[in-house]
Amino acid sequence: MAAAGPGEAEAEALRVFTALGLSADKARETLKNEALSALLRQAAAQAQGALGPAIDRATGTLLYNVASRLKDPKRLGFLVGCVISKKIVTDLQLSAALDYVKSHPLDPIDVADFEHTCGVGVAVTPEQIEEAVEAAISKHRAELLAERYRFNMGLLMGEARSRLKWADGKIIKNEVDLQVLHLLGPKTEADLEKKPKAAKAKPAEVEKRRKAAVVVNGAESLEERSLMEQLRGEALKFHKPGENYKADGYVTTPHTMALLKQHLEITGGQVRTRFPPEPNGILHIGHAKAINFNFGYAKANDGICFLRYDDTNPEKEEEKYFTAIREMVEWLGYEPYAVTHASDYFDQLYAWAVELIQRGHAYVCHQKVEEIKGHNPPPSPWRDRPAEESLLLFEGMRKGKFEEGEATLRMKLVMEDGKMDPVAYRIKYTPHHRSGDAWCIYPTYDYTHCLCDSIEHITHSLCTKEFQARRSSYFWLCNALDVYCPVQWEYGRLNLLYTVVSKRKIIRLVETGAVRDWDDPRLFTLTALRRRGFPSEAINNFCARVGVTVAQATMEPHLLEACVRDVLNEQAPRAMAVLDPLRVTITNFPAAKALEVPVPNFPADETKGFHHVPFLPTLYIEQSDFREVLEKGYKRLTPGQPVGLRHTGYIIAVQNIIKDASGHVTELEVTCTRSDAAEKPKAFIHWVSEPLVCEVRLYERLFLHKNPEDPAEVPGGFLSDLNPDSLQVVEDALVDRSVRVARPFDRFQFERLGYFSVDPDSTEEKVVFNRTVTLKEDPGKA
Repeated sequence: MAAAGPGEAEAEALRVFTALGLSADKARETLKNEALSALLRQAAAQAQGALGPAIDRATGTLLYNVASRLKDPKRLGFLVGCVISKKIVTDLQLSAALDYVKSHPLDPIDVADFEHTCGVGVAVTPEQIEEAVEAAISKHRAELLAERYRFNMGLLMGEARSRLKWADGKIIKNEVDLQVLHLLGPKTEADLEKKPKAAKAKPAEVEKRRKAAVVVNGAESLEERSLMEQLRGEALKFHKPGENYKADGYVTTPHTMALLKQHLEITGGQVRTRFPPEPNGILHIGHAKAINFNFGYAKANDGICFLRYDDTNPEKEEEKYFTAIREMVEWLGYEPYAVTHASDYFDQLYAWAVELIQRGHAYVCHQKVEEIKGHNPPPSPWRDRPAEESLLLFEGMRKGKFEEGEATLRMKLVMEDGKMDPVAYRIKYTPHHRSGDAWCIYPTYDYTHCLCDSIEHITHSLCTKEFQARRSSYFWLCNALDVYCPVQWEYGRLNLLYTVVSKRKIIRLVETGAVRDWDDPRLFTLTALRRRGFPSEAINNFCARVGVTVAQATMEPHLLEACVRDVLNEQAPRAMAVLDPLRVTITNFPAAKALEVPVPNFPADETKGFHHVPFLPTLYIEQSDFREVLEKGYKRLTPGQPVGLRHTGYIIAVQNIIKDASGHVTELEVTCTRSDAAEKPKAFIHWVSEPLVCEVRLYERLFLHKNPEDPAEVPGGFLSDLNPDSLQVVEDALVDRSVRVARPFDRFQFERLGYFSVDPDSTEEKVVFNRTVTLKEDPGKA
């Protein structure tokens, strides 16, 4: 008999699916999913073999849910048997059954324990449901009578369900409706009116809520939660150490449970994470999220976190990157449990590669790099070469008998993205910074990462979403070698607008002179942010506000700057500086010598101390704080409008304007009056007297467009999008003497100007300040 053609097979499958109760549209949709279709056909065949061709709708629905929700297909027959024998009759029982088989991956299943856990044979009587609903209504009777049908009836159902775990939800709902109707009577017109909308919150209250809002796993929560609170315990629904098999997609083998038992004996059930950067560049703001997530998750759950350098590419690694990476981790407030290197494990990784070949899971290949690039490269003609031959060739690679690119070791698997047989080892004759010339073959990320995690007994291998395509190779490789297999969890990257963070692009910016180096304060590398004066607490707070999201988060820089202001407002002592000085002489100065003026370090909390600045007849104010002609809305100094000098208790009024030959105002002569003896002025301005000369660097965004790397937005490429006004240097700014002992990275608030940080370029002769952020967000940046 001829085999059925594609059209006949499809028609037969549709007939089977509709016989289970699926609609024609749902059956066609299911048919598009090959894996689901195969499981559902298998389930239907087993059910029809026991029950006959006619399957009732309730059973058909349960069979579909088994096929679509089951993670381990080898349990299909067992669960279908439970459905057709009527041991499992509700979706609630099925959910419990699916959870049970997921958490018990090894044979044999303890049937008695399974049936007890899933409520098999438990009968809930109508009388029990009636009593449970009566108890719930009695508890909330007063609120029900007050709110009537606006009361949240789901609360009643939830409490009844909590008393009767295996009761049918529909029956409970019907009983709730019946008893509520008996208590309240039919709905009145008042019950049918729409609930009045809550009054709109005031803007300040809205902002307060916005600041408190965080995102966890894609869901927004309006209660303020620290990063530790977001990461602690069950917050992320992660598996517990040793229960790796409960994680979605985790692949078990006959050795899994024994390996997990051994793992728990070694770790004592401790949470273990790792932060594994490549030492070929400087960390950026996206890495701050990774550091906070990895170190933070371990810290929040009394665990440990390793700092592991993925130093498997000697061509791109430099010692300065190793040092800078550790500095930034510690700057953010984290101390690694241990600092390790992938190169620490080169001997073990090589031994495992030999074992992988011996087990038939890897082979030496001679295809060129260009041949195996892309999504559909041709299969390797050497894929089926004998293991003995590959072992000899791999040893030859190790001994330097091949040129670079002439041979690779490849693993026999297909990854999620369709990539086939990823490379495990390649030849590089560049000396390694730690092992020198001891090796000329180096493992790849796909090979190294999961095995280093296994060696260090990592419980949660947290990585960004782009590594999801490598999850299958992660599980496959550990299982192929029968070693402990951690769980890989992916989360969304953190990106910022108006910047680039690619190492290659930052190198181009440095090479072209657009920025000075990796720590240029216009960049968003962590070293650059530190140099600009961003507190590490602000960066951590920003990461907490972004939250641990599964989706990629692309944020505006002003949101990070808002976190910076929040921290610096509490941490940065006040000082006075003048960027564009105008000389002022007080002709009736009230003392024969300089006065010492006390200035609070933090005006909102004077218990934090004061510093003193000299007040002399000659002082300097900002050019912008004086206008020769009064304009509407201008509140500062003019010939007819006096102003107060901050902290002095004096008001000054213009007496004489001195100009140069071109008519430019060069000096003001003024008189002063005690503030308690004169009318209160419209404004108080900052000033300096006997100041220090300093350099101030004012930074703006480096790029003009939000997405400088997007060809649609910037057709000429990111280098064509540079902001010509991203840096303004004020070489002869004036600052009060309270900052004379400041050291690099010390931060101040210059009154009325912004927050500033001392730059490492400072010398004994001249202090250099970087503007960190302005005092208020520029509305043009929103």
